Amino acid sequence: MVRIISLGALLAFAITISAQAIPNTSGARDVGNGQGLQFTTGGCVADADCQEGCCANNGEGTGICSGIGAEFQNGKQGCGFVDPNAAATIAAAKAQVAKQGF
Repeated sequence: MVRIISLGALLAFAITISAQAIPNTSGARDVGNGQGLQFTTGGCVADADCQEGCCANNGEGTGICSGIGAEFQNGKQGCGFVDPNAAATIAAAKAQVAKQGF
């Protein structure tokens, strides 16, 4: 019984660590345009990119559009993130768009 509980605790810990929020690259064209077109889970450089007006730091210095009430889930650090490396983030998003073709 102790082994089952220990295995369960280890599994729960592993899931917690792997639950880091990562921006979805499908909406790369909306990163940095400031028009509020980015969907929840898409990348962003500021609140103005996101449909719900919430760009959250994912805990690693990357912006991810979040729904209100979900801005602190999975390691995110709340709305109001402004990417200090916005130019590089936007350039990477444009490269992603070119690679994806949309």
